[in-house]
Order: sequence, then C-alpha cells, then structure tokens
Amino acid sequence: MALKPHTQYSKKVYLETLQKVAKNPEEYLEDESLGAIANALVEEAKEPIAMREKHLDFKIYGEEHIEQGAMHQMYTAMKLPVADSGALMPDAHQGYGLPIGGVLATKNSVIPYGVGVDIGCRMCLSIYDMPKERLQTDKEVLKKMLSNNTRFGSASFQRSMDHEIFERDEFRELEVVKNLKDRAWRQIGSSGGGNHFVEFGVVRITEEENEFNLPPGSYMGLLSHSGSRGLGANIARHYTNLAMATTKLPQEARHLAWLDMDTDAGKEYWAAMNLAGDYASACHHQIHERMAIGLHTTPLTRVENHHNFAWKEKNVQGEEVIVHRKGATPAGEGVLGIIPGSMTAPGYIVRGRGIAHSINSASHGAGRVMSRTQAKKTLDETGVSRHLKDHGVEVLGSGLDEAPMAYKDINTVMNSQRELVEILGSFTPKIVRMCGDKRFKEVD
Repeated sequence: MALKPHTQYSKKVYLETLQKVAKNPEEYLEDESLGAIANALVEEAKEPIAMREKHLDFKIYGEEHIEQGAMHQMYTAMKLPVADSGALMPDAHQGYGLPIGGVLATKNSVIPYGVGVDIGCRMCLSIYDMPKERLQTDKEVLKKMLSNNTRFGSASFQRSMDHEIFERDEFRELEVVKNLKDRAWRQIGSSGGGNHFVEFGVVRITEEENEFNLPPGSYMGLLSHSGSRGLGANIARHYTNLAMATTKLPQEARHLAWLDMDTDAGKEYWAAMNLAGDYASACHHQIHERMAIGLHTTPLTRVENHHNFAWKEKNVQGEEVIVHRKGATPAGEGVLGIIPGSMTAPGYIVRGRGIAHSINSASHGAGRVMSRTQAKKTLDETGVSRHLKDHGVEVLGSGLDEAPMAYKDINTVMNSQRELVEILGSFTPKIVRMCGDKRFKEVD
C-alpha cells in the first residue's frame, strides 16, 4: 500500500504500512512516497565489506613518539581490502579515518578522508635577495604588510584578484564544484584558520650543491601554510558522504570508505580534488604576489608542496596505485619540499631520497604533542609570550592552541626520518601572522 502525498490516513494505517516496508523493503523501492525509506533500509541491511583479518605490514618512523590512537587508525587502514602498502610518519597523530601523518597506497580506489578535509593543504616558501637584517630594521613595515595583505578564517579581501583557475572546465561540468565557484572567488588569496600562517623569517641555505643555484648563506624569506578553503572542504564533505553511503565498512573503518576509480563518482572526485589542489596553489601564489609587490621585488626562487592529497604512482611491483598522503610530504627521489617546525623552531627545506618503505614520503611538520583543547587548558599566555620573546618571534593573531609547546620537537622528528630526506636549508620564523587578532600578553 503506497501512501499518496496530501492524503489523510489514520495513525494506525501509517504504522501498519511502515511495518510492511520494514519487513519487505525490496517491494517498495520504486514507491513514490516510500522509496527513500525502503532504499535506506536496504542499504542499512547490507553486510559491511569484509576487512582483512590481519593488517598488512608497514614501516613506522619515530614509533616511540607516536600516540596509540594514530597507530590504531593505521592498523585499521592497513586491513582495508583495497590497501596495497602504507607508512606512518614521525609527526603522526590521531585524526579521522587515516591518521595525520599516514600514507596509504590503494588499488584503483580513492578515499576522500584519506586525503583529508583541507584538500591540497600545502607549504610555499619564497626566498628573497634581501639581508636577514631587514627583519629587524623594517619590522614595523613587514608587520603592516602581513596585516594588510593577508586574510584568515572567514575574512576575505574586499576586491579579489582574478586567476585563470576560474576558467577551468570543472567549474562548469561538476555540479558540486559549480555551486562553489562564487565562494572560491571570494576566498582566493586568503588562508584558513587553525594552524595556517603567513610569516617572514630567516632562510639559511646550507648545501653548496642546491637546485636554487644560491650560494650558502642567510636570506630573508616568506613562508605560507594553507589549503583550498571552503572549496576543498565542501568537496571533501560531499564525496566522503557519498563514499560512506556506497562503501559500507565496519564502524571503526567507516571514515575510510572509498570510491572506485572506474565509477563516475570516483572520476568526479579525482577531478574535483585536483581542482582544489590547484586552487590551493593559486591562493598561495596570490599571497606571495601581494607581498612581492609590497617588498618591490621578485623572489630568487620558490619551493612548494602539497601534504593533503592523493597521487597516481607506481608501487615496488610497477603497478599503478593511488597514494594518499594525509599530512605527509612527497619525498620521491629529488623532490623538493618544506617541513615546518613551530613558531620558535626552524622548518627545513628538503630533497627527497625516494625510499620505497616510506612510500616516497616524509613528515609534513613537527606534529602535535598536545590537542588544541589540552593546550588551551594547560598553557598560559604569559609563559607562551615569554617563550616567544626569548626566541625573538613576534606573533600577530593566534591562540594558545598554536603555541610552540603544543608541537613535537622538530629536530626529534627530523632525526627519525634522516633516511627519507636530505636537508638543504632551514627557515626560522620571526614575524608570524595567523588567524584572529588576539595577541599573547606583552611580557616585560
């Protein structure tokens, strides 16, 4: 018995009909008014896809410094039937689905939550032909430049800069992306909240043989960290929900649901993901362009890399796999990248060594040692301010959740991955701009 719209029925008839649907939902799949309920019941009744009984072996770097929650998430990921290989980086900590710092190669499938919500989150470093002393002599000018030429969180520029990214076919052909174009236009050139930043600092080139053709020494640099803003977040949300609806997994693995690369949904996500990654890159380039205008110069060189993304690569058998790096830096042989530290600790310019056991990857930063909640509860503004002052760092807008003490020791992390990357140089922050206008207390 179908329930026709706008027809009055007694409560008893409704209940009797719903009981019939619950008992035999297959008979109501095409029903005009009950089809949605019937389909949901059929999906709910499906048995979850079987996981491997034992997880595949994978390499762990810096295991003694990694929390058990992240380890457990990686064990679960390596039980997926589509898993090919994996690795856990020394900055790893617990996330959703794949842990932050997790690298997972899969066969013919892409996991939206294996990429992460902030698709294409990346680092970008510009190195200028300017002495590091300008960070002191021109400090007030540089602070003003950061305040005037960056936007974080929900803030955006009154006048957006145009970019060729908006001519891409995906904005016309993908329904999900089409509806996000206006928002992407408003947010281009801005940065997200949380741990995203734009900062001036000291670049030290230590290797005589480097891809930049720069002599060893100290330079002024600009480092930015951000992703694909609302565009990437909405793409991630839509396709994660779609993957979870179509790939039913046991409860503990539900966020690792995948999309088959041969399906329309898988192809759509791949196109949307790559668009979001290119958009993230465009945001960084506009940030650096605005700064270059203010500095009246162009950079000597630029280094950049994604660390929330998926790539088509070859495994050790020469087969194509989808490599998810959720909070991990590509470190194939000769590949350049930046691994940041904290507000008071240097980040490193690196060259990948191409180590197969790491799935050609390295850490994406120092990694958190305190959750945001824990940092807010246990740290105090006066102590953090004194620490920043002792290191000669000035912060424009931040909170206790991003204090240096909330992060692991970057040198410990780098020592755990010496076999994965060569260090070509470093970047030490001096003037840091982050989300919000809150400043730590002044310390005498």
